[in-house]
Amino acid sequence: MQQSSFDRYKSWMVSGAIAGAVAIWLLSGLFVDNAETDTSTDVSSAAPDTHKGAVRVRTQSAEMVLRSIAINGKTAPARVVTLSAQTDGRVVSIGAERGSNMEAGQLIVRLDERDRKARLAEAEARVKQREVEFEGRQKLKSSSYVSEAQLQEAVAQLETAKAELTRARLDLEYMNVRAPFGGALQARSVEVGDFVKVGDPIATYVDNRKIIVSANLSEFDAHYVDVGDRAAAALATGETVQGRIRYVAPVANEATRTFDVELEVDNSDGALRVGGTAVLNIPAEEVLAHRVSPSLLTLDDAGNVGVKLINDKGLVEFVVADVALSSSNGVWLAGLPEQATIITVGQGYVANGASVEAIPEENTRTAVAIQTGAEAVD
Repeated sequence: MQQSSFDRYKSWMVSGAIAGAVAIWLLSGLFVDNAETDTSTDVSSAAPDTHKGAVRVRTQSAEMVLRSIAINGKTAPARVVTLSAQTDGRVVSIGAERGSNMEAGQLIVRLDERDRKARLAEAEARVKQREVEFEGRQKLKSSSYVSEAQLQEAVAQLETAKAELTRARLDLEYMNVRAPFGGALQARSVEVGDFVKVGDPIATYVDNRKIIVSANLSEFDAHYVDVGDRAAAALATGETVQGRIRYVAPVANEATRTFDVELEVDNSDGALRVGGTAVLNIPAEEVLAHRVSPSLLTLDDAGNVGVKLINDKGLVEFVVADVALSSSNGVWLAGLPEQATIITVGQGYVANGASVEAIPEENTRTAVAIQTGAEAVD
C-alpha cells in the first residue's frame, strides 16, 4: 500500500526537488553578484583614474617685431580727368588712340580751323589801331587839345581790343585738344566728323605715372598711420611695390566706421596696370610677439582663432591670436606671455582648462635620435 503511494507521488517529488535546486542556485548567484559589485565599487573609489592626455610643447621667448597693418584694397590711377571741348568745331584729326601712353602737350583731337586765323588777324589790326589812337590823344592831352575823359576813352578802347586779341588767340589754341600731363588715354568720345560744342566731352585721360592703392583703415588702426609714412602693397599679379601715404581721411565713413587711406606709388615707366586688387601693408608699432607655424592655430567654442598653451598652473589655456606680422616663415602673435609654453602637437584633442602631461619637444627629439641610433646598430 505504501509502495503504491510512493510510486504515485514520485514524479511530483522529483519535480519539486529540481525546482528547489534551481531556486537555490539563482539566489546564490544574486548574492555573489552583489558582493562583486560592492567590491568593484570599493576598488574603483579607492583607486581614482590618474590618466592624463599627453601633448607636445615648446617653450619660447617673445621677440620685438614691427607690427604691420594688412588691409585689402585696390589700385587706381593717381588722377582721372575728363577733357571737354573749349570751343565749337568739327573734329578733323585724331592724334591718339585709346590706351596710348602720352606726354604732356601731345595732340589728342584737332578741330577745324574755320575763320579763326582771320579773326586773329582782325584782332591784331584793331589793337594796332587803338594803340595809334591812344598815342595820338596822349600827345594832344599834353597840349590841352584832348580832355582827360577822351584820353581814358582811348585807354578803354585799347584794352578792349587787347582782350579780343587774347580771345582770338585762345580760340585758335582751343581747336587742339592736348594731353594735360604725362599719362594714358583711357577713352575717346569723338571721331572724325563729329561736331562738338563748348563743354562736350572729348576724352577720359588718366595719370598712370603715379598709381594709388586705396583701402579702408579700422578705427583702431587709424592713429598709427600718418601722411608721409612709408608702406608697401602686394599686388594681385604677385608684385610688391613701395610708396608713401598721401592721404588719410580726417573723418570716418558713417556707414563702415573706417577711414580712407591712399598709398602713392611711382609708376614712371607705366609698367604697372591699375584697377586690380592689392593688400596694403602699413608698419604700425613695435610689439613683443612669438613666431609660430600657422598650423598651430586652432578655434575655440566661440569660433575665435588662437593658440593653446600651458599656463603657470599647468593647465591648458586658449589665447586669442593677435597677428602682429605674417611672413613666409610663419605668423607672429602678440598678446602671449613673454615666456610661453605653446602646445605644438595634440592641441586639437585637449580642452581649455584641462590638466595634461606636457612633453617638451627636446625630449621627443632625443628619444627619436636614440631610437634611430639603436636601429642603425641592429
